[in-house]
Amino acid sequence: MAPEQHPEEMHGGVLSDGGNPGLWGALIGLIIFVFIAVPASAAIKYATHPNSQQLFGGRLSEATTGGYVAFWWIVAIMLIALPFLVGFAIAKMSARTIIVVAAIVILFVIAVVILGQLFVF
Repeated sequence: MAPEQHPEEMHGGVLSDGGNPGLWGALIGLIIFVFIAVPASAAIKYATHPNSQQLFGGRLSEATTGGYVAFWWIVAIMLIALPFLVGFAIAKMSARTIIVVAAIVILFVIAVVILGQLFVF
């Protein structure tokens, strides 16, 4: 007689016994995306409508259109990439991964500050 095989019960999920790191990363990434959805859509709006440059007045209205658009596209890309980077860092949760993700975020911030100084201010 063949041994009887029982279907394996499904265990896991985000909230049980430590959960799956990939699911934790996806959940945290989704939460981060919810928080940055409005700023990201605003950055895309500013990048695709160069006439919005006059809304800011002052020196920003005197900046070149190309610099203004490039600045807002970089901000939009950074904001959209943030949930993926945070989710990946949480899923891997190693010191090396967190250092790499932190370095990428720092490079994005430095690029935005430099472009802001060159083209906007």
